[in-house]
Amino acid sequence: MSPYPTRLSRRRHRFTRRPRRVAMLSVHTSPLHQPGTGDAGGMNVYIVELARQLAAIGIEVEVFTRATAAMLPPTVELAPGVLVRHVDAGPYEGLAKEDLPAQLCAFTHGVMRAWARHRPGYYDLVHSHYWLSGHVGWLAAERWGVPLVHAMHTMAKVKNAALAAGDTPEPAARVIGETQVVRAADRLIANTAEEAGQLVHHYDADPARTAVVHPGVNLERFRPADGRAAARARLGLPEDAFVPLFAGRIQPLKAPDVLLHAVRLLLDADPALRERLVVPVVGGPSGSGLAKPERLQKLAARLGIADVVRFRPPVGQDILADWYRAASVLVMPSHSESFGLVAIEAQACGTPVVAAAVGGLPVAVRDGVSGFLVDGHDPADYARALRRLVDDEALSARMGEAAARHAGGFGWDTAATATAEVYAEAAAEHRRHLRSAHAHG
Repeated sequence: MSPYPTRLSRRRHRFTRRPRRVAMLSVHTSPLHQPGTGDAGGMNVYIVELARQLAAIGIEVEVFTRATAAMLPPTVELAPGVLVRHVDAGPYEGLAKEDLPAQLCAFTHGVMRAWARHRPGYYDLVHSHYWLSGHVGWLAAERWGVPLVHAMHTMAKVKNAALAAGDTPEPAARVIGETQVVRAADRLIANTAEEAGQLVHHYDADPARTAVVHPGVNLERFRPADGRAAARARLGLPEDAFVPLFAGRIQPLKAPDVLLHAVRLLLDADPALRERLVVPVVGGPSGSGLAKPERLQKLAARLGIADVVRFRPPVGQDILADWYRAASVLVMPSHSESFGLVAIEAQACGTPVVAAAVGGLPVAVRDGVSGFLVDGHDPADYARALRRLVDDEALSARMGEAAARHAGGFGWDTAATATAEVYAEAAAEHRRHLRSAHAHG
């Protein structure tokens, strides 16, 4: 049994007081940005859906994020009970994530100015996302006298241990910054027990202050709906095609090149498959992928598969759900994933997944039931897994049905309830520490 059980599996009936209002920090990417572009990805979806569900159970959320355009309004209501605040910090455009540490002072100043307009005790808790936000949250929580809950989402030491060929290592400054945030936080939220273990192993996190809360999926948006044929008709895909889909940011970390090499191997073994093979790549360059945004297109041409690969820009969530429904299988050969929300989204639409057995993907995908997990990144291994689905339509259908059932256990309402429990525990412990300090002061 895992030493890091999910929050709802312990202290289920213990009464603790939830916060009324949470300041959520997302410095480097806005919840209003389109996932799949720039630095926007699963974390954006995470913040949006979690904030909405927290508001639905009575916890107001204000999300502070950096303004990236001059004409943005100071505040935007994302949903009832969820407000996004744009903070001026540095130039609006042309600022890479690597340049943001120099703007943390300006961002913190903006957060403090917003706080100063309210009565004392306006925010009950700070929830920061990613290490940059953690540093702002550290100062804000101390200044406001409230607990800090932090979610890493990704960790430099873990990413550096699983770098793709040609990818850029995370800098030492980030490692130091993450270590400081881990030490400062009242509670750490990890997506999986493995991530919790990595926090303890790599950053000396306190297991007693590390909680596991699985992310969720919007089960109203991501569902089988009217089926594969209808989705393919809307997207202009052949009804009888075999469609292995890649969806996400195009960067070495996500390894879309592994899928292209696997497709080449499939065609080498069965040239006739070319007549009914369509390989959509839905997403935009991101991170280190921005240095050579045309790299994947050139690889498809070199491999002689440009005729079957269809590159599509990032799309909104409703259209993305159609891509999932239209796909025969989602392929996620990532070198590192803290969880893999894309895998859960695809499965919720009734589509099996072939994924690397890294990070949270062994939790997101039930190996042999809702898809296949692959050890390593050898394209031949991915080609073999895909071949099984090409050859056995009944297997593909069974896995698709099992995938939808599996994903049904990952609703955001469950994640929000578990997160609220973490908040309550952090707040209760914070109050105990304050009482103890006063008693000994």
